[in-house]
Amino acid sequence: MPCDGGCVVRQLGRRAYSDTLAQMVAFTDGRDANTPDELWVVEHDSVFTLGQAGRREHLLNPGDIPVIQSDRGGQVTYHGPGQVVVYVLLDLRRLGLGVRQLVNLLEQAVVVVLDAQGIAAATRAGAPGVYVGAAKIAALGLRVRRSCSYHGLALNVAMDLAPFSRIHPCGYPGLKVTQMADLGCLLPPAAVAAVLVDELGISLQSA
Repeated sequence: MPCDGGCVVRQLGRRAYSDTLAQMVAFTDGRDANTPDELWVVEHDSVFTLGQAGRREHLLNPGDIPVIQSDRGGQVTYHGPGQVVVYVLLDLRRLGLGVRQLVNLLEQAVVVVLDAQGIAAATRAGAPGVYVGAAKIAALGLRVRRSCSYHGLALNVAMDLAPFSRIHPCGYPGLKVTQMADLGCLLPPAAVAAVLVDELGISLQSA
């Protein structure tokens, strides 16, 4: 379905990370100047992912959770059921957006969604993502090729946070992680995804 920003929204359901990564790469490699932008909404099976510069010393004890090398920016993070992931497959040149502007847009969309649920969140200079106090609630990681972006953001809604204790989240030892359910929000992940996509569409339209 289309979003307000003129892009196509695809609800992928629950998918393995490796399959989705391959599909994002194929989409980006195959697109041309007329290809509509897309937002992919997905929930992943439990997985740790390492960014391009990811250092394995930040993987403390992955145990039985798979570890996958990714081509996004950033260090190590965790994806799992109950987390809303939105991948942004955008032609940045056509939108007139720089990478820093896109990061700001994604972060602010999350802040707006959280504020609507009574959760006061903020960004941090030099540390992409969204934070509630000292705890991280949303992570960002992007890749840009031929002026087209893929990967995106992950917002913790109602999930098992224990796997984050097996890593240094985003490469920061001791970084606390939180989620909407622990901050009083009773919305299910699907509902959060819907309002987040709406907010992203509005932000892209006004970019």
